[in-house]
Amino acid sequence: MMKSRFWVVGGEYTSCDCETIVQGTERVVGPFDSRTEAERTWRTLSEDHRPQAQVRFTIAQEPPSTLSA
Repeated sequence: MMKSRFWVVGGEYTSCDCETIVQGTERVVGPFDSRTEAERTWRTLSEDHRPQAQVRFTIAQEPPSTLSA
């Protein structure tokens, strides 16, 4: 069966262009079996850091792979 996993990744960046992350602030949360689960975590993390303009999170999807059940 082809299956993808999802991860929430991010942290604090050096500026609002979000190109360079501040070392030591990296966050990787997951894996999640569904995008819906990942979105729930992404929303919570994003709302928790809303006052911090340079903190961003995104959802990354692994390429589908064949995982044995």
